Amino acid sequence: MTAPVFRVDSLDGVGPGSVVDVTGPEGRHAVSVRRLQPGEEVVVTDGRGRGAVGVVLSVSGKDHLVVEPHTFPVEAEPSPRITVVQALPKGDRGELAVETMTEVGVDAIVPWQAARCITQWKGERGQKALGKWRATAREAGKQSRRLRFPEVADAATGKQVASLLAEADFAAVLHESGEERLATAELPDRGNIVLVVGPEGGVSPEELTLFAEAGARPYVLGPTVLRTSTAGTAAAALLLGRTGRWS
Repeated sequence: MTAPVFRVDSLDGVGPGSVVDVTGPEGRHAVSVRRLQPGEEVVVTDGRGRGAVGVVLSVSGKDHLVVEPHTFPVEAEPSPRITVVQALPKGDRGELAVETMTEVGVDAIVPWQAARCITQWKGERGQKALGKWRATAREAGKQSRRLRFPEVADAATGKQVASLLAEADFAAVLHESGEERLATAELPDRGNIVLVVGPEGGVSPEELTLFAEAGARPYVLGPTVLRTSTAGTAAAALLLGRTGRWS
């Protein structure tokens, strides 16, 4: 088993001879749930690419772990960067999508309130749902041993998605109307790749037109139709392999 990962707010100033305090919910998980003991190895990260690998120096109370790091890995900025615009699925399938996309290596996730979404993020309910997505990305980032967790943006409108697509080096909408497969699309060596995953009811014709005007063509993954909660993960895995990030 690889060492467990715990997140702290900052690793600024941490280097040889330093110690790192893990407290709060992360400390409670380490001490009261994982029951870590002095001498065991752990990884501490800020979730923004910096890490500190070390051994547990001491444990106190129910939520305080002191780590003495000996190695300081850095996870470089990914290239090309992969962003998935994820239409809001029903129920808890949104968290499933975020979890699996984080595990495969997606760099940013943009929740999208598409025209045909059954789920609506409004007011306090919307903020709570967004918080769940962000917490899921954080926990999945630790579980998959990442040092750079994906960013989960505020929920976007169709026009905001179009602006994001217009700035991308490669932009695609996963849609059954596509005549080209994503597996054969010409991809950039660097820059930003943005994928749009529609809702269960599909991307509306108006949205397809809006995104086409922003430079995003429709593509298909294969002969089967995937659910919105799994399409982003499958597409991201394909792109990670094709761009060399998994090689």
